[in-house]
Amino acid sequence: MSDPSKVGKNLRAFQIALNAHDRENPTHNAWGIGLAHFDMERLGFDEGEEILPGITIQSDNGGTGNFRVLCDGEHDGAQEQEETEVVEAVGTQIAVGVPAGGDEPGRTREF
Repeated sequence: MSDPSKVGKNLRAFQIALNAHDRENPTHNAWGIGLAHFDMERLGFDEGEEILPGITIQSDNGGTGNFRVLCDGEHDGAQEQEETEVVEAVGTQIAVGVPAGGDEPGRTREF
């Protein structure tokens, strides 16, 4: 069993995220929280467990330490993704650095 204070903090974070989601997306119905499988085990949640009224925990491919609100709306298609140009930068000059404090007389440097 996980530390109850960790579970409580996560439930509070889930509720805050759900409230923000519902406020910003009034036409979407939130139905779950997506967690990485590792985080589900660490916190002691089971797949499909109802943690808040109408909100269940689901295994997600997201990174550990993160969660996402699951809903019936499409969020990815709503905004156009800006295309960026990838440029490979290669230097043609060698830069010589001076250590902090400047050169001290009689001091040798090894590179």
